[in-house]
Amino acid sequence: MLLLFRPRGREAPPVTPPRAPDLTGEGGAPAGVVEDEAATTTIPPPAKPVEPVAPPAPVIEIPPPSAGRMVRLRARLARSQSSLGRGLLDLLSRDRLDDAAWDEIEDTLITADVGVTPTQAMTGELRTKVKVLGSRSHDEVRKLLREQLLILVGADLDRTLHTAPHGERPAVVLVVGVNGTGKTTTTGKLARALIGDGQRVLLGAADTFRAAAADQLQTWGDRVGAEVVRKDEGADPASVAFDAVSKGIADKVDTVIVDTAGRLHTKTGLMDELGKVKRVIEKKATVDEVLLVLDATTGQNGMRQAQVFAEAVNVTGIVLTKLDGTAKGGIVISVQRELGVPVKLVGLGEGPDDLAPFDPEVFVDAILGD
Repeated sequence: MLLLFRPRGREAPPVTPPRAPDLTGEGGAPAGVVEDEAATTTIPPPAKPVEPVAPPAPVIEIPPPSAGRMVRLRARLARSQSSLGRGLLDLLSRDRLDDAAWDEIEDTLITADVGVTPTQAMTGELRTKVKVLGSRSHDEVRKLLREQLLILVGADLDRTLHTAPHGERPAVVLVVGVNGTGKTTTTGKLARALIGDGQRVLLGAADTFRAAAADQLQTWGDRVGAEVVRKDEGADPASVAFDAVSKGIADKVDTVIVDTAGRLHTKTGLMDELGKVKRVIEKKATVDEVLLVLDATTGQNGMRQAQVFAEAVNVTGIVLTKLDGTAKGGIVISVQRELGVPVKLVGLGEGPDDLAPFDPEVFVDAILGD
């Protein structure tokens, strides 16, 4: 065993306890903390989560009633159609009407898209009555023209828009037409007009091939408080139409307006699908109106479109858009004559309330001027 002895006379050095760290600064304040209370930094409490703010609801507009709209918009028609009226009045007011003058009258009417057959019928009547009259004042010529134009336009045609509900079932309006004619816009404007007349309207966005079509229709519906039934892009258009009519019945609305795809009349399959949409709707309700939207500025090119659509579905009325933008107002006469279907509505501008019920007398008076 090993024993260790401390030598005598030597003391062990005192043990110095460990020195605590200096936590005070100058003046006795804790180190790192400024005594000025205003400068004291504090950790803020955790922020409360910000709840998302809902976008403001769209302002519901109150559209004006549709009655008298064409009278109010007559000036726009007069600007585009007056050249036709002035030309005819000038020709018929000549002292001597020879064959060359009658040829000019025919050319003027054909150029305005009246059509060859109606033009020949009208000039034949005018020639007979001019011979009977002999000398002709400006007022007599104007009266003659007015009578003949009203006959051609069809002042006696029934242009009633059937949008009244049948008991507990709403009226159903199917809007058809090729791309670019203003079909979806017309659907929205028609909804506005009906709501302005006091009806409850529901819209069906059955143009599922063009994503913008449903969004555009939704915008129209939001503005006037009309609900829109829609589905994803590429959905079956017939199913959208069926759901829209079903909801219209459940909600007891007055009118359901179904906007269809802008089908190219050269694609037979698409025309067949349009017929399918109509048949599917008829499982729930009667289709009261099939409105064909035509662009008046296309003139006779729109006639082939009209004929093909008439074969695919039973077209009951024509909507002529952009009638204020063409001098060829004779398309009103020719399209009615070819299809045996009246023009019921006309578009006379870009504004939301520029769709008007067609009034033959206002139209003819706008052509002839005051």
